[in-house]
Amino acid sequence: MKFDLDKTIEVLSRTPGVLKVLLNGLSHNWVHNNEGSETWSPYDVVGHLIHGEKTDWITRAKIILDYGESRPFDPYDRFAQFEASKGKSIEELLEEFTALREQNIKTLREFKLTENDFRKTGKHPKFGKVTLEELLATWAVHDFNHIGQIARTMAKQYDAEVGPWKEYLSILHRKS
Repeated sequence: MKFDLDKTIEVLSRTPGVLKVLLNGLSHNWVHNNEGSETWSPYDVVGHLIHGEKTDWITRAKIILDYGESRPFDPYDRFAQFEASKGKSIEELLEEFTALREQNIKTLREFKLTENDFRKTGKHPKFGKVTLEELLATWAVHDFNHIGQIARTMAKQYDAEVGPWKEYLSILHRKS
């Protein structure tokens, strides 16, 4: 599918609701268990998404629009959520994520982007030259990636409990 901002916003606007339906009110084990050493729980993933809303997508889009490649993106701390989420409930994190995402979608719409804007480039610290279109498409796919990660992490809590049906449950065979 060719990139389309409206279709991208369709996904971005739904992610908070999907996560609320999936995680709100669940017991501690579903929300805080992970897949083992150096993996993230659903709680950790929501914290990571919050950090991205604060420091990644819109921040980097503004850099591309205002500076192009002359100002490289700041490195992104993929682990900031571990400190920032401390003491918060999953419900608090989901509300914070929802509010930040709504504001970021509003900001994205206010940019009034044109086809020429999507071709503008910025400088990623690892990948080098990237376009605004690539950044925005990645934002949507990043959501899908983490929704899948949350579902897989939760499914793996019953890895042994499903018995012989595990053979047919591909989610339990995926690596983190």
